[in-house]
Amino acid sequence: MLRIPEITDTAVPPRPDAEHAEPESTANGLRSRLVAQRGLFFGPSARVPEDLYSVVEKGAARRERTRVTLEPNTRVSTNTYFGRLHATYWQRWTDVREIEVQAVVSGTGRVRLMASDTNKVWRIVEAQEVLDADEHTIRLTGPVDRFIDGGGMWLELTTETGQLTVSDVRWTVPDTRPGLRTDVVICTYNRVEDCLNTLTAMASDPQALSCVGAVQVVDQGSDPLESRPRFAEIAEALGERLRYVRQPNLGGAGGFTRGLFDATKGDPEDHSDVLLMDDDVLLDPEIIVRLTAFAANTRHPTIVGGQMLNLLHPAHLHISAEYADPELLQVGMPVPGALREAYLLGIDERQLPINQERRVDTEYNGWWSCLIPAEIVRTIGYPLPLFFQWDDIEYGYRARSHGFPTVALPGAGVWHADFGWKDWDEWHRYFNMRNGLITAALHTDFSIRRITRRLGQLLSQYVISMQYGLSATLLQAVEDFLDGPEILRDGSAAAAAEIRRIRARYEETAMRPVSEVPDDFRELQVIRAANPPGSERLTWIKRAAYLLTDRSVHRTGFVPAGDAHWWHVSTFERAVVTDMSEQGIRVRTRDKELALQLTKRAARTFRRFVKEGPTAARRYRAEMVNLTSRANWARLYGLDD
Repeated sequence: MLRIPEITDTAVPPRPDAEHAEPESTANGLRSRLVAQRGLFFGPSARVPEDLYSVVEKGAARRERTRVTLEPNTRVSTNTYFGRLHATYWQRWTDVREIEVQAVVSGTGRVRLMASDTNKVWRIVEAQEVLDADEHTIRLTGPVDRFIDGGGMWLELTTETGQLTVSDVRWTVPDTRPGLRTDVVICTYNRVEDCLNTLTAMASDPQALSCVGAVQVVDQGSDPLESRPRFAEIAEALGERLRYVRQPNLGGAGGFTRGLFDATKGDPEDHSDVLLMDDDVLLDPEIIVRLTAFAANTRHPTIVGGQMLNLLHPAHLHISAEYADPELLQVGMPVPGALREAYLLGIDERQLPINQERRVDTEYNGWWSCLIPAEIVRTIGYPLPLFFQWDDIEYGYRARSHGFPTVALPGAGVWHADFGWKDWDEWHRYFNMRNGLITAALHTDFSIRRITRRLGQLLSQYVISMQYGLSATLLQAVEDFLDGPEILRDGSAAAAAEIRRIRARYEETAMRPVSEVPDDFRELQVIRAANPPGSERLTWIKRAAYLLTDRSVHRTGFVPAGDAHWWHVSTFERAVVTDMSEQGIRVRTRDKELALQLTKRAARTFRRFVKEGPTAARRYRAEMVNLTSRANWARLYGLDD
C-alpha cells in the first residue's frame, strides 16, 4: 500500500488575488493517508491505448504517464476505465466516506472533481480555479455517499486562454490499517521472457513496489528464469524483496499455493496477504496500488480481484463480474448487468463512455491477478491440488460459503491472452471437465440427472463433429473423477502427462501449419455455416444418420473457426477447420468405427457415473479438509513443515 503524509487541516487558503494557491501549513501536524489510486494519463506501454487512462475531449494536450499539459481551449477528462475512481465499490465494501484528490498544478485553468450516478448523469463535486500557478498543490474532496447502486468520480481539466499542467495526482483515503503486509506471487512455467517482462514492469515502478513486501517467483519450468542475464538485473533491482523458488511442476494450483503456503507460515501476526499474478500478463504496476489499498479498507476480509483486458485487443474488457455453473461445466458467465467483451473506448446509445457504471457483484475472480487475505487462508485452507483449471473458481466459492466475498475491482486490470483466441480442443480441457465435476461435488447439490444430461450433450456434439480426441478427453475426465480423491494425491501431475499421451492418438487434436494442407485448393473452398438449427435434437439425429449411412452434404471443405459449430462440421466427410488462434488448422476426418467405439464407451461411463457419482461426490467432500491442508501441501512440496 502506498502511503503519503496527510495534513490535518486540508482547507485551501483563500486567494484574494486569485493568482495562485498557497501551500498548506504543516503546523497542525501530519497524519498518514493511503493512496487508493494514482492519477495516470498514459498507460505502461505504447501498446496500450492512452484513451483508457485519459481522453482529450477538445483541443490539444500532451499526455505522459503522471503528467498532462493542456494547450489553450482544451478539455481533458479521466472518465475512463483506469482514470475514474469506481466509488460505488468503495461505498459498498468499505467504510471510506470521503476521497481526497491531490494534484500539483502549473499554469492557468480549471480542475473539477466530477461524479456520476447509476445512469451516467454527471455532477460537479468540487472545483478549483488555477491562475498562474507554479508547482502548487491543490486538493479536492469528494464524499463517498451517493454511490450504493453505481457511479464513480473522475477529474475534468479545462483551459481557456492559458496553458495548464497537472501532475502527481493522488486519490487518498485515511490509513486505518497501517502495517498490513502483502506479498506478490508469480507462478511461471517455461514462459521466461513473459515472466521477466512482468518482473521488469514491477521493478520499474518503485512507488507501486513499496506497497508490497516480498515478490516471490515460483518457477516450475525446465527452462529456469535464473539462466537468463536479465534475471540477475531484475534480482539486483528488487533486492531483498525477491524470493525465487524452484519446484517440480504442480500446475498453476501448485505454484500459486506455494506462495500462499510461504506467506502464511509461522504465527498469524507474521502472515502476509498474497497478490497472485500470472507470468504472461502485460502489467500496469498501478494494479498493485489499487488492489492493496482496497483490500486494506474492506469491512471484512475480502478477495479482491483485478479484471482482465484482452492482450490482443487491449481496449476490450473480458468480463467485469462472472459466475460459474459447475453442474453444467460452465464458467465465465456474466453476472446480470456486467460488461462482457466490452469495447472500453466506445460510446453507448446516449453518446456516453462505456463504463461499468452500475455495481455488479462477482462470485469469483480469475487468478491472473487476485489478492487473497491471509485471514481467509487461515479460515478455509489452501487451494485444492487440481493442477490448474477451476482452482481459482473453487477457492472463490469455498470462500463465499464461509462468508468471504469476492470483489472484481474495475480500474484494476491486467492484459492477458484473449480467451476467445484459444482453441477449446486442447489437453487442458481434461482439467476443465474433471475439476468442474469436483467443484460440483463440493459446492452444489450434485444433480446426477442434470450433470449426466450435460455430459451426454457434450459427448454427442464432439463425436458427431469428428472431435474424437476431445470425446476421449471428456470420458477420461469423468472416469478419473469417479476414481475419487486419490487422483489428486500427486497434485495431478501424472494426469497431466497421461492426458497428453491419450490425445496424441487422435490426429485432429494437433494443430498444423496451413501449408501442410495437401489438397488442391479448388477442393478446399471456404464453406460458411448456415443459421443455427431450429431443433438441435432433430438436427443431431439427422447428422447421426449421415454418419451411420456414410452420407454427407460436403465431401471436404475449409471451415473458419467462427463457423466450426457441431451442426455444421458434421455435414462434412473431412473438414479443415481453422484453429481458434488462427495460427494453423485442424483436420477432422469422419471415422464411423471410431465414433461407434467412443459412443459405446460413453454409454458404459455414463452408466457408471449414474451409479457411482453420488458416492464419489461424498468422498470428495469427506477429503476436502485433508486435501486443502497445510500438511498435504507440505507433502507435495517435499517440505518438512
